[in-house]
Amino acid sequence: MTSTELAQEALPQRLKRRIMRKLGPWGVFLEGFIEHPVMVGSIIPSSRFTIAKMLGPVNWNECKLFVEYGPGVGTFCRPVLERLPRDGSLIVIDTNPRYIEYLKATIADSRFTAVLGSAADVEAIIRAHGHAHADYVLSGLPFSTLPDGVGAEIAAATHRVLRPGGAFLVYQFTAAARDFMARHFRHIDSGFELLNVLPCKLFWGWKE
Repeated sequence: MTSTELAQEALPQRLKRRIMRKLGPWGVFLEGFIEHPVMVGSIIPSSRFTIAKMLGPVNWNECKLFVEYGPGVGTFCRPVLERLPRDGSLIVIDTNPRYIEYLKATIADSRFTAVLGSAADVEAIIRAHGHAHADYVLSGLPFSTLPDGVGAEIAAATHRVLRPGGAFLVYQFTAAARDFMARHFRHIDSGFELLNVLPCKLFWGWKE
């Protein structure tokens, strides 16, 4: 392939990145969805109504470590950091390096850590950052489209990593996640948020 042909092939990619930059976080989110649609729950970030309702049951005074799976461009990160105590920590885990790079570049908070990895490895990840357990774990991962076995691994690992009294917070477009949660969490509260694109189901699995 000649240099001219290489330049012509690279042009659409450069144009796409220019458009994404102009779109800001929405562009980064969309690009991540296009690259890995199976691992991203939605083409549009969650609404402020979903965020408020999802985080409502959290006892922030007792929260030392909050973990999020699939943070995307930080739609939940900033509201969590606003509520988190000064001595608390937020660890987010994502398999998409584009999202992790974006979060590291845009969130300057000593309580915040972005990790490139799998939610199934949450126990090893929090131990590597000096924590024995998590108080709350939030997930927007699309359990219904995850590869076989991954959803079950994530649900089991999340139950193990939570302290007694902690909770697994999940927002989804389907009820698939609840089936995985029910294998480990005996007490699951359910909710629904209509003012979201798309309307989503909310679940809070409490570790007894």
